[in-house]
Amino acid sequence: MQLNIGVIKGDGIGPEIVTEAMKVLDRVGEVYGHSCEFTQLLMGGASIDVNGIPLTDETIKAAKACEAVLMGSIGGDASTSPWYQLEPSKRPEAGLLKIRKELNLFANLRPAVLYDELKGACPLKEEITAGGFDMMIMRELTGGLYFGERSTEEIGGVMTAKDSLTYNEVEIRRIAKRGFDIAMKRRKKVTSVDKANVLDSSRLWRKVVAEVAQDYPEVTLENMLVDNCAMQLVKDPKQFDVILTENMFGDILSDEASMVTGSIGMLASASLNETKFGLYEPSGGSAPDIAGQGIANPIATILSAAMMLRFSFDLDKEADAIEHAVGRVLSDGYRTGDIMSEGKKKVGTVQMGDLICERI
Repeated sequence: MQLNIGVIKGDGIGPEIVTEAMKVLDRVGEVYGHSCEFTQLLMGGASIDVNGIPLTDETIKAAKACEAVLMGSIGGDASTSPWYQLEPSKRPEAGLLKIRKELNLFANLRPAVLYDELKGACPLKEEITAGGFDMMIMRELTGGLYFGERSTEEIGGVMTAKDSLTYNEVEIRRIAKRGFDIAMKRRKKVTSVDKANVLDSSRLWRKVVAEVAQDYPEVTLENMLVDNCAMQLVKDPKQFDVILTENMFGDILSDEASMVTGSIGMLASASLNETKFGLYEPSGGSAPDIAGQGIANPIATILSAAMMLRFSFDLDKEADAIEHAVGRVLSDGYRTGDIMSEGKKKVGTVQMGDLICERI
């Protein structure tokens, strides 16, 4: 089988960690009889340097011609990079928002798993995390505050900024269905997170999610306010299976969940549309402070590649092989600096990629 994969290496540590994920995909191809056709695409700061804008129409067209896209982190240091002297619509992150909208990537899946081998890196007390945890955060990705109307203007002599939070029932229903479908393949529990005690958008969210839940009688639905959810993630993360929430809440909660696992460098993510197409990326940032040093953790990107095989290509066996290889490397005591603990063997970015390849 030939896999037609678009590759956006991105900025900062992006090229380093994506290169390792490509290496792992090639290894999977060798073992299981597939070939990977990689199409290089520019986005973010790398695109600004070449094209003057973070995302071109040509890149969007090329991405749509691929079956899936693997992406590294986008952006740089806002305090020092010339990219952030540009107007907001031309900064690196604007390209990320645009590609999500253009490719209709409305469903963001962020698994947060505490590996038993990494329990020492978890900042929570051992009695809280005993036995580990495994949750999936389902974040709506193309609506809400990040895509609403916005303005900054002088009103009555006072500079005033406005951002609009808008959702319609169609947007809510489609992400809710995706969340319940995922829950059916897991432990059959959905925690819908909102702020229904304050926001009209959240009250509509809760109403539509309840309607969708009626079509999934095997799935338990609970509603939780976002502030309580933030507390529960550190009090008892094992209680969660699928967390279903809107764009901004999901952005914040998924980053919190990543640190509860011990390192954001371990968290994969997938952004899907209504077909098999998806964009796969690590949840962490571009970490420009360590770029080029060969010390970045590539595991999140490699696990994102596994998600790509599973969701876009239906290659579950191959995805399992990557995930099992990651587990074996961790069991054998190898660690990058961000997850290093006493008595373990410290390795760099390339070495970690090599070790995972050896175990596929």
